[in-house]
Amino acid sequence: MTPTIPYGGDYNPEQWPEQVGEEDHRLFTEARIDTLTVGVFSWSLTQPAPGAYDFTALDRVLDRAVPQGRRVCLATGTAALPPWLAKKHPEVNRTDFEGRRHRYGQRHNFCPSAPAYRDHAAALAERLAARYAGHPALLAWHVNNEYGGACYCDLCADAFRAWLRDRYATLDALNDAWCTAFWSHRYTDWDQIEPPNALTEHWRGPDHTAFQGTTLDYFRFTTDALLGCFRAEKEAIRRHDGATPVTTNFMGAYRPLDYHRWAPHLDFASWDSYPPLDAPPTRPALAHDLMRGLKDGAPFWLMEQTPSTTACRDVNPLRRPGELRLATFQAIAHGADAALYFQLRASRGACEKYHGAVIGHAGRDDTRVFREVAALGRELEALGDATLGARTPSRTALLFDWDSWWALEISDGPSRLVRYQDVVHAYYRAARTAGADVDVVPVTADLTPYDVVLAPVLHMVKGDLAARLEAVAARGGTVLATFLSGRVDLCDRAFLADVPGPLASLTGVRVDEWDARPPEVVQPVRLGESVFEARLVFEIVLPRGAEPVAVYGADFYAGTPAVTRNTYGAGEGWYVATALDQPGVDAVVRRVLARHGLVGPYAGHPAVESATRVAPDGTRLLFLLNHAPEPARLTAHAAGTDLLTGERVEAHAPLTLDPLGVVVLRVQ
Repeated sequence: MTPTIPYGGDYNPEQWPEQVGEEDHRLFTEARIDTLTVGVFSWSLTQPAPGAYDFTALDRVLDRAVPQGRRVCLATGTAALPPWLAKKHPEVNRTDFEGRRHRYGQRHNFCPSAPAYRDHAAALAERLAARYAGHPALLAWHVNNEYGGACYCDLCADAFRAWLRDRYATLDALNDAWCTAFWSHRYTDWDQIEPPNALTEHWRGPDHTAFQGTTLDYFRFTTDALLGCFRAEKEAIRRHDGATPVTTNFMGAYRPLDYHRWAPHLDFASWDSYPPLDAPPTRPALAHDLMRGLKDGAPFWLMEQTPSTTACRDVNPLRRPGELRLATFQAIAHGADAALYFQLRASRGACEKYHGAVIGHAGRDDTRVFREVAALGRELEALGDATLGARTPSRTALLFDWDSWWALEISDGPSRLVRYQDVVHAYYRAARTAGADVDVVPVTADLTPYDVVLAPVLHMVKGDLAARLEAVAARGGTVLATFLSGRVDLCDRAFLADVPGPLASLTGVRVDEWDARPPEVVQPVRLGESVFEARLVFEIVLPRGAEPVAVYGADFYAGTPAVTRNTYGAGEGWYVATALDQPGVDAVVRRVLARHGLVGPYAGHPAVESATRVAPDGTRLLFLLNHAPEPARLTAHAAGTDLLTGERVEAHAPLTLDPLGVVVLRVQ
C-alpha cells in the first residue's frame, strides 16, 4: 500500500461502551482515518493501584486496529496523575506561584522534581514498551502530553540549587551573574537561594521580578526539569523498543518552555494547533515554521487540531465550511507529515464534552463536519506520499529565541507593553506576505544558507551570534535587527557598551536614549513618500556609518533616524528603532527582500499564501492557498500539475483559486 500522510487523531474508547468500537471503525474507514492516538490520559485506567497494571483497554484498541489497517500513536498517559498516586505521595502535587500545595485534581498537575512521580511515570512507560514493542499497530510513542507549568515546592527548590551548582560551579560566579550586589542579595551559601515566586522576588505576578537573572534561570531550570521527565520515560521505552520514534506534543510558540532545548531529544517534532479563529493566517504559519525549525527543517506532525470548534475559551466560534481543509493544507505546506485531530469521538462528559470532534455524541456520518473530514481524507489518500519527507528551501531566516522572549518581558523598562511574540510575528508576517519562504530557527542555527536574516527584538545576544550575523552581511547578505536588541548578555546583564551592544558594528548605529509612551501616542515615521505609524518605544539613533532610511516626524527627535541601513562588507545591516505598524514593517521588509530577489510573484495578492516544499527525489511542490472568502485570480508563474485535481497548469496562464481554495502544484 502506498504510504500516505497519517490521518486521524485522539481516540478515547474507554469513555464509551465497548460495542461503540465497531461502529467507530466503520466511520473511520469512511473518513479514511488510518491513525489513532491512544491512551493520552489513561494512567488511572492502566495502573489502577500501586503495582497493579491493567492493559485490557489498550490491548483491545491496538488489536482491533490491525485488521482494519490502522496504526496507533501510543501515549504513555503520564500527563495526569492517578488519584492513588497523589494520595499516597502528596509531594507529587504541585506547589503554585503563591506557595500553595495543590490537592489532587485537574491535569498537568505533577511536580517534575518529585522522585515518586518520575519513578512511577518511567515504570509505566517501561511496562507499556515491554508489552507493545513490536506490535504491528504501533507507529510512534507519545510521551506525556503538552508539557507545561512550573512548581515551587521544596523539592524544586533543592533541584534548582543543584541545577545552579552545575551551571555556575561557585557562588562567586552566581553572584556575579545575578548582580546580587544590588539590594543586598549576595549569597554565601547555596541553601540561601529560593525559587523566585510571589513570596520572594515577585510582586505582581511571574513577569514582575526584582532580579531578572534569577527568574530567567528558573525558567531555564523548569524547562530542563520537565525535559528530564520526558527523557526518563524515553529511556524506559528504549530499554525495550530501540526503533519506534518517540515524540511529545508541543504547543507552538509557547512561552513557558524553551523548545529548542528539547529538540535534540525528540525523534520528530509534533504540536497542537489551536489558533484563535480571528487570528491572521500567518499566526499558525509562524508556529508551523517554528516547529519545522526545531529539527533543522525536518517535517513535523500536526498532532492535534479541532475539526470544528474548541471548548476552552470564553467564546468558541465554529470553523466555517472549507476552513478545516485550508488549515490542514497550510500545515502540510509548512512541513507537516501528519494531520491529526482532537478528537475523533466526542467526550461524553467533563470539560471537553462540547469540544469539536469528527464523530459527535450521536455517532452520525451525515453531519457537515464528518463530511468535510471524510472529503479531506479522500484528498490526502489521493495525494499519497508526494509530500512525505519534503523540506522547505528557504533563503530567509527569522531568529526565534526563548531567552530573549523571557528577558524582554520580565525586564523593568522601557515598556511592559512590548510583547516579543507580537513583534516577531509582525516581521514574519511581512516576509510571508511578500512571498518569501521563511525558516524560523534558533540563534545557534547555521546561518550560511540564508541571504536574509531577520532578528526582531533580539534582546539577548549570546556566544558568537554577533560574529555569525556579521558574517552573513560580510558575504553579501542582509541582517535586520530592531529596537530593544543587543541589550543584555546570557545572564541578563546590560552590556558595558553603547546600545545595541555586540550589534553596533553591524548596524552602524549608537542609541543613547529611548522614549516609551502609552499606545495612544502615535509617532509618524516618514519612509520616502509614505508615512507610517509607530508606538510604544522610540529609540533615538545616532548614525555611526549607517544612512537614514526613515525618520521620526514629531517630538524633539523629529528628523532623526527611525530606520537605518549600514553597508557592511558586501552586504547590509538594517536597524528599526521603533515599533512600526504592520504596513511600515511590510515596507521595510520588502525593501530588504527585494535586494535579494526574494519578493514572490504572488506578493500582490495579500490573501494568497504561497509555500514551497522539495520532496526527497527533488520534486518541487508549490502550494497556493487562498485565505479569502472570494476567488483569487492569478497568473500562474510556473507550469505543473495540480496534485489535488490532476489538472495541468501552464506558466503565464490564468489561474483561479476558489474561496478558501488550495492548489498543490508539482512544478515541471
